Amino acid sequence: MTVISSPVDGIDLRYDVRGSGAPVVLLHGSVLSRAIWRGLGYLEPLAADHTVIRMDLRGHGRSGAPHDPAAYTQEVFLADLLAVLDAERIGRAALVGYSLGARIALTAALEHPARVSRLVSLGGSAAAQRGQVDSVFFPGVIDAVHEGGMEAFCAGQELGPEVTSRRARATRTAFLAADRRAMAALFTATDATAGVPEETLAHCPVPALWMAGTQDHPRYEESRRAAAAMPDADFVALPGRDHGGTLFPADEVLDHVLPFLS
Repeated sequence: MTVISSPVDGIDLRYDVRGSGAPVVLLHGSVLSRAIWRGLGYLEPLAADHTVIRMDLRGHGRSGAPHDPAAYTQEVFLADLLAVLDAERIGRAALVGYSLGARIALTAALEHPARVSRLVSLGGSAAAQRGQVDSVFFPGVIDAVHEGGMEAFCAGQELGPEVTSRRARATRTAFLAADRRAMAALFTATDATAGVPEETLAHCPVPALWMAGTQDHPRYEESRRAAAAMPDADFVALPGRDHGGTLFPADEVLDHVLPFLS
């Protein structure tokens, strides 16, 4: 694992590198970590032909976790991403992002298209995020985390101590490990994230692949709309998947992602 300091506020940013070939950066979603990419079966297939960089986004995993919402804006996440690319002396990389990670990847493609060779958005959105944290997780999630911590966050998603399935218990364990004040700050910042105008998307030169589950509302509609607005983008539906199920099982996703990256 490599540790660098964020150029924004000096917090630790942790990431690892695997494989060889054209670089690909994997950006996880909220309340997760870089570990999901290995656990859900993405790391090995991607590392077979690519140099894969897995970041722990600020507030997650083993990276630093500030408690101020101002530390979780898209501009700050983008600065962290560019710092990792610079540390690895990578001028241009493909970006694969899920949920929050997809929005960061989109921001990079819009703000620094010369640094992004391809964009893969999984369960992503270009829309304004006001109210979206509630729709992705559950109504009142920000207040629940403020007042009840990550146990309340788990309870709101029916991941209480009584869950028995391997996947549910693993998800609950991951959520409980998160810093509740960092997550509250992240959710507050996410809720204030503005939408990307369609005319801005229409001028993005980066080839893009948008994928979302047919039961992932409103991300399904928003992903499809964003892909239609971009000049070089495709949209692929994932039948029957909701937001939490976007990434698993991996085979159906990789059947589209691997050829696109190649």
